[in-house]
Amino acid sequence: MNTMGKRRILSGMRPTGKLHLGHYTGALENWVSRQNESGADGKRVFETYFLIADYHSLTTSLETADIFDCTIDMVTDWLAAGVDPDKSPIFRQSQVKQHTELFLIYAMLITASRLERNPTLKDQIRDLNMEAVSYGHLGYPVLQAADILLYKGNIVPVGEDQLPHVEITREIARRFNKQYPHPELGDVFEEPEPKITKFSRLAGLDGKTKMSKSLGNTILLSDQPEDVFNKVRKAITDTQKIRKNDPGRPEVCTVFSYHCRFSSPDKVEEIAQDCKSGALGCVECKKVCSAAISGELAPILAKRSDYASRPDMVKDILLRGEEQARRVAEETMLEVREAMKIG
Repeated sequence: MNTMGKRRILSGMRPTGKLHLGHYTGALENWVSRQNESGADGKRVFETYFLIADYHSLTTSLETADIFDCTIDMVTDWLAAGVDPDKSPIFRQSQVKQHTELFLIYAMLITASRLERNPTLKDQIRDLNMEAVSYGHLGYPVLQAADILLYKGNIVPVGEDQLPHVEITREIARRFNKQYPHPELGDVFEEPEPKITKFSRLAGLDGKTKMSKSLGNTILLSDQPEDVFNKVRKAITDTQKIRKNDPGRPEVCTVFSYHCRFSSPDKVEEIAQDCKSGALGCVECKKVCSAAISGELAPILAKRSDYASRPDMVKDILLRGEEQARRVAEETMLEVREAMKIG
């Protein structure tokens, strides 16, 4: 059961290997902040659970890289960024079988036509140039609902593109509660609330879309300072600023958007003014930006090196987290079966 008065957060990622700045600003730093948030009494405000969504990685492509190796790389980045396994269980979706059990039940509570109206699905089909949609891909928001509600998640940190999925989760929770009231609890599931992250769509280096490894427009959390500089050096800026003394438009510049996140407020204001006046050239601006990014990544790089040298420790963290997750998941499924009168 959830601890009385404490909110619970469930969030996760597909195991795609090493993570980039978009993952960090869009999810990881928010996870760590929520994990460590304390109330006036000094106690944690949230219980946090972090999921490796390995089944979800199959919904858009069966030709995946080694999922386990990608998982270890991703978890190493999570730990380096500050996810604390003593506070936040880390676990693989595939190793907690209750996910698929609840997914099957939820699949009976929503129509195919409702899932086909999901705007995020339409965007994925377009972006990935998909000719056909599998049943699993169509139903992945239902599996996502099972992921969240299995742990009685109250708050779901998401980017704006994931809001339709949270709404589907809320609909499924309402439908289950109405169809299967628990004889003692009444509603088994609480409708979760989405929590938008401020920098959920960090622009890619090409300036065209958000960071994506498939588009090759990323800065990795594991990049050394020289790698960061070389990548930022090639980033798209204001196409109308040809020469150093030309007045620039920081509001359309990808590099300036990075400054807004990684540079100090005073520095951001200075850069904006100097860019507009023509006093600051793009080369110097990129040097300052890459230094700011590398400065924030420095402690993450140090911790990552330590964890990467001890892969068995990372595996043990996973196994421990999966034991914790199974206990919570089975408590929820007992309530589900009681409400449905099937167990």
